[in-house]
Amino acid sequence: MKRQRQAKILEIISNKNVETQEQLLAELQEAGFRGTQATISRDIKELRIVKELTSLGTYRYATSSGEVTGTFSTRLNTIFRECVVSFDYAQNLVVVRTLPGLANAAASAIDAMSLSAIVGSLAGDDTVMIVMRDTNAAASFCGEMKSLLN
Repeated sequence: MKRQRQAKILEIISNKNVETQEQLLAELQEAGFRGTQATISRDIKELRIVKELTSLGTYRYATSSGEVTGTFSTRLNTIFRECVVSFDYAQNLVVVRTLPGLANAAASAIDAMSLSAIVGSLAGDDTVMIVMRDTNAAASFCGEMKSLLN
């Protein structure tokens, strides 16, 4: 059932401009699939679906292109350049502020980096909190993000 649902999600986002998880859930239910917002959220993460800017200035779900390679991939560059508003660290915590609705995309890109210095991340609507192994790792990570955005 999971594979069928995820295949349907990919079909839906390739054929329609879906902006929210609620819209995606409604489309799935219309197609005969049952699920919750939490299930959809996990599917989005597993399928590495991100939000991309449309020509109309809105955002829609889309499949990410390719796997992450190197420290900062092209996808991460794009996500950060387009959606990060600010970032800072306090001891081993890094807080990244994004445009509304884009924190999950930023957190997914960060998680995909698979850096050993990152213990984990937590995303809200417009804020990502990253737990680093220590203060030096947090400072270094912020330094890399600063150079990436400049």
